[in-house]
Amino acid sequence: MTAEAPRTVYLSLGSNVGDRESHLRQAIDTLPDVVAVSPTYETDPVGGPEQGPFLNLIVELSTPIEPKDLLSICHRIEANAERVRDERWGPRTLDIDIIWVDGVESDDPTLTLPHPRWMERRFVLAPLRDLAPTLVSERDLQLAEGSIRRVDPGVS
Repeated sequence: MTAEAPRTVYLSLGSNVGDRESHLRQAIDTLPDVVAVSPTYETDPVGGPEQGPFLNLIVELSTPIEPKDLLSICHRIEANAERVRDERWGPRTLDIDIIWVDGVESDDPTLTLPHPRWMERRFVLAPLRDLAPTLVSERDLQLAEGSIRRVDPGVS
């Protein structure tokens, strides 16, 4: 049995409850195979109930971990941050979404790749463009929904 070759993976991390920077920093420190972390952006929530602003960033991995196994890891990290899933798109200590996995497309009920709404969300596209400008054009960014502002210093 041979190990899979590492693939480039982009994860979107967000937090709008509690110590947002700490939640993001702890998640980054826990994730396997981190290659790069984008600058951090403060963003208005998109969809869902009235709630406070998010801190968002993108993490790049180079990993042989299969996407469904990586999803399980992401869910465990969210649970460790005491994420509560009471309301769709509701406030959360930590949200980790797998946005894109190099060479992988999936329409599985548990994991759709690329993420089905990644091109609609400025809070995903702006930090992703910082790490992978060939995946996100300036026009894509302009057409996306939501307001953002870069936060300095970031949590990386």
